[in-house]
Amino acid sequence: MAAPLSRRTLLLATAIAAGTPAVSYAAGGRPGAAPQAPAALAGPAAPAAWSVRPFGLEDVTLGPGVFADKRRLMLDHARGYDVNRLLQVFRANAGLSTLGAVAPGGWEGLDGEANGNLRGHYTGHFLTVLSQAYRSTGERVFAERIDTMVGALTEVREALRHDPAVLSTRGRFGTAAENVRGSHQYVDLPAGVLGDTPAITLAAWVKPTHDGAWARVLDFGDDTNRYLYLAARNADGVPRFAITGSGAAGEQGLDGTAALPLDEWSHLAVTLADGTGTLYVDGVAVARNTAMTVTPAVLGPLAHHWLGRSHYPADPVFAGAFEEFNIWSRALSAAEIGALRDSRAAGTPAGRGDLASYAFDERDGGSFADASGRGLTATLRRTWGGPSHPGFLAAYPETQFIRLESMTGSDYTEVWAPYYTAHKILKGLLDAHLATGDDRALDLASGLCDWMYARLSALPAATLQRMWGIFSSGEFGGIVEAICDLHAVTGEADHLALARLFDLDRLIDACAADTDVLDGLHANQHIPIFTGLVRLYDETGEERYLTAAKNFWGMVVPHRMYAIGGTSTGEFWKARDVIAGTVGATTAETCCAYNLLKLSRTLFFHDQDPAYMDYYERALYNQVLGSKQDKPDAEKPLVTYFVGLTPGHVRDYTPKQGTTCCEGTGMESATKYQDSVYFAAADGSALYVNLYSRSTLTWAERGVTVTQTTDYPEEQGSTLTIGGADASFALRLRVPSWATAGFRVTVNGRAVPGTPAPGSYFTVSRTWHRGDTVRIRVPFRLRVEKALDDPSLQALFYGPVNLVGRDPSTDLLECGLYRDAGLSGDLLPTLTPVSGKPLHYTLDGTEWAPFAEGTEDPAHAWFRRAEPRVVLGGTDSGVANPAKDDGTTLLDEIWAAAPFRGKGALLAHVRSTVDAWVGAGLLGTDDGERVVRTARRASYAD
Repeated sequence: MAAPLSRRTLLLATAIAAGTPAVSYAAGGRPGAAPQAPAALAGPAAPAAWSVRPFGLEDVTLGPGVFADKRRLMLDHARGYDVNRLLQVFRANAGLSTLGAVAPGGWEGLDGEANGNLRGHYTGHFLTVLSQAYRSTGERVFAERIDTMVGALTEVREALRHDPAVLSTRGRFGTAAENVRGSHQYVDLPAGVLGDTPAITLAAWVKPTHDGAWARVLDFGDDTNRYLYLAARNADGVPRFAITGSGAAGEQGLDGTAALPLDEWSHLAVTLADGTGTLYVDGVAVARNTAMTVTPAVLGPLAHHWLGRSHYPADPVFAGAFEEFNIWSRALSAAEIGALRDSRAAGTPAGRGDLASYAFDERDGGSFADASGRGLTATLRRTWGGPSHPGFLAAYPETQFIRLESMTGSDYTEVWAPYYTAHKILKGLLDAHLATGDDRALDLASGLCDWMYARLSALPAATLQRMWGIFSSGEFGGIVEAICDLHAVTGEADHLALARLFDLDRLIDACAADTDVLDGLHANQHIPIFTGLVRLYDETGEERYLTAAKNFWGMVVPHRMYAIGGTSTGEFWKARDVIAGTVGATTAETCCAYNLLKLSRTLFFHDQDPAYMDYYERALYNQVLGSKQDKPDAEKPLVTYFVGLTPGHVRDYTPKQGTTCCEGTGMESATKYQDSVYFAAADGSALYVNLYSRSTLTWAERGVTVTQTTDYPEEQGSTLTIGGADASFALRLRVPSWATAGFRVTVNGRAVPGTPAPGSYFTVSRTWHRGDTVRIRVPFRLRVEKALDDPSLQALFYGPVNLVGRDPSTDLLECGLYRDAGLSGDLLPTLTPVSGKPLHYTLDGTEWAPFAEGTEDPAHAWFRRAEPRVVLGGTDSGVANPAKDDGTTLLDEIWAAAPFRGKGALLAHVRSTVDAWVGAGLLGTDDGERVVRTARRASYAD
């Protein structure tokens, strides 16, 4: 038995067998310590259930080629993007300084889709990207960025554990109190602050930083029935004061005439006495109402006296800063109000407010002193109170998690997949710990799971089942997988128990019974569930988890799979085997391909079915590579969300509003291209070569290196050179399912006997020595793949490469391919190579190029097969190509028998096929003879 693989297993340590004790952590994990080099870290072994294990990213070095080129673009983005922008939403939620950073926007901003209810997820993705980049390259810049982010998140969690503290900033006259947008903080004044005064003046210096309507400067009231408020902006964007004892319909108000400028100090004041109210902005009266009969005395005692918070829950919390807030029990004169514009109240004729006076000049703590003489100390609070557990960490309040527990239907404007976001944060933290040895990251990850367990374990089973079955709001991504990975590190029983709390029994049971229930389900909500189930099988040994995952994979591949390896239409699945009927502009969500790749490799660890790696090659070499645009960008990762498969579709590499789920997984994909090139048997007896990609493997446990030299897929094969110590093991080379033109292997120039079968692994067992060379030849053929529900809708492949037509037409291209087909059945002779552009061809004036190229050319991934006449060897017989009821044509049947040993074999098959069609009444006798004569006259490529 070889020593267990190092921590460079899945996720660097995707887990150990159930019951394995916790490991000790690297000294480099101490706060402030230098990060450990990736190869220096030790970690838990792979699960005992795995018969095959992966290598770590640091064990496989990418050589020059398409993967390295695409990765370089993403590494440059990861090096340069300001991580403080990602941390902004976390710091804001904790009431900390955001250091002037601007949130990325899109899904990571409060103004993004669904009010930014998914914010925080992208930060988790980025931590994973940095971790993968550090493991792959060893560049210290990535470790330093991880250290910055982990340190900031540690500060965020610590701040959330305590009552909010004042964030001081420069004010109009001195120090002011800042309320960062997204902090959900407000100032709570004591009861009785207004007394029963019939006249009043309210005055405040404010510096709004956001233009959200209805954010309150102040709101004193009981509910949405009795209140008075001063809003920085109403629906028209101007200040408004209102008072009512009968709700919004009974408001008596004052509206300003112009919007308050953002990021500048403005003075607001309201006087109310003798039925007249006046609103002042910067000392100037801008509104007067002489019919204001409601006063604080009329309202009577009120329950709440808030600065920055509204009694209407949908209204935003005031974002900006306060400096000096005063309340007087009389209406100040216009002159007194004007004087307040130039100095603090204490230095004006009005003096400090006699009911309340707050300078907001505190620099720490969570309270504000009252200088009125009444001792009405105000307190800084969160609208949501605070976390229910010290492990809570998020970029928004815990309220999304709380609301989910009572939801019966989806509404992502209220609750958008909070456990999905928790998964991204958890995975990013765990990856950071495993990449650098930072124990703070592990503590954050463990605390996050402790909080989730405390929250979810208290809920009835029926509630959990309802939650996880809700579209979007109940989505939890790959959280089960990540929790199992954490359990592998900590050994905490509660963590494993937490993973099982996410079981969606009706889905698991249906798939375990091989009952296809996928029609109508959201694809990416469910794919990662099954990778988690495989990991739960690893930890628990419960067979239904693994069985469900295997059956599920078979329901998607090929039954809901597009030729490029993607799945889903408009993010959802349709009926089984409906492909042509789902093609649209919003097909193949990129996250789905990412998660299907992860599921495929995880299943392969248990069952070395070559179909898993055939799929892996298909999706990786086509959709995943093609999802990354081939150009640099400092601001955006340039990754697709959907890959539209409609004719002439142009890929969108800056989807939606930005910072989407697919951009997150797209960044991850581009920094781990090498993760499945090689696997090792668990006992060290075999090395699997799954993908042909220029790379170097360091198999430390066997003291062996394997250098793969190839330009695949431009080159039809690869060369492996063994280095290091002598070692005996089986070299298992994947024979792609499409490799019907042969698969030849030589070792040191001598052919290896055997008959490699497409869709298998070809094994070469021997004692390997330094300098041994293995040469693999995999001849490509041009072939088509037909849509399951419409055989005339086809995709073009050359070996593993999906070729797409580059044409602006929005109608399906019609193509014929048989006219110059060779005796081998290869359709390539029908195409013309483009000089100087490998894997580029032309057909009837249209250029065909690899899908993997990340361009903005209008593309046709599907075409309509059209073979109107029988053309053989470039010779047109003049006979219409007849078809059977199922769409199969005469030419289809002729070429289905390829390859042919020679022209004679082809002619014999043409003769027998024609006779059969004539006998069935599908082809006339004369036309049949013309076809045979044409076949005899024609010349054919091999």
